[in-house]
Amino acid sequence: MTDFSTEQLLAQLHHQDEEVRAAATEIFWQRWFQQKGIQGARQLMRSQSLMQGGNLAAAATLLDELIRDQPDFAEAWNRRAVLHYATGDYDRAIADCQATLALVPHHFGALHGLGLCHAALGNYSAAIQAFRQALEVQPYALVNQRLILECTAKL
Repeated sequence: MTDFSTEQLLAQLHHQDEEVRAAATEIFWQRWFQQKGIQGARQLMRSQSLMQGGNLAAAATLLDELIRDQPDFAEAWNRRAVLHYATGDYDRAIADCQATLALVPHHFGALHGLGLCHAALGNYSAAIQAFRQALEVQPYALVNQRLILECTAKL
């Protein structure tokens, strides 16, 4: 993994070159997944495999245990937010996105997820705010720009 500082990577997310932005994005995801070392990353990957295989209860149990044992593992909170979102439990997903952001304020995945949850609940103003925060971190993320327009149209 490269030795860029967080500040350098955040700046690279604003770079006009798409390849520079993509590389910075990938490094952030690697860092988040590997925050707790190879074992933590394996547990996150296992939870994703369980979710993709439809075993949501086992994935939830695994993520609950990770969060209980390592409450500062931001990506465990974010993965559980994804799980809650997938099951339609938007309030719990919002809480987990907020926990992720308390640990990593620039977590663009959690900001995007927060916006998706608010939009699903019909809280379009809150969704727009979250998508705008995500754009502050990743200004070229067209999906967030599109979602702001969609939510604005629903106000």
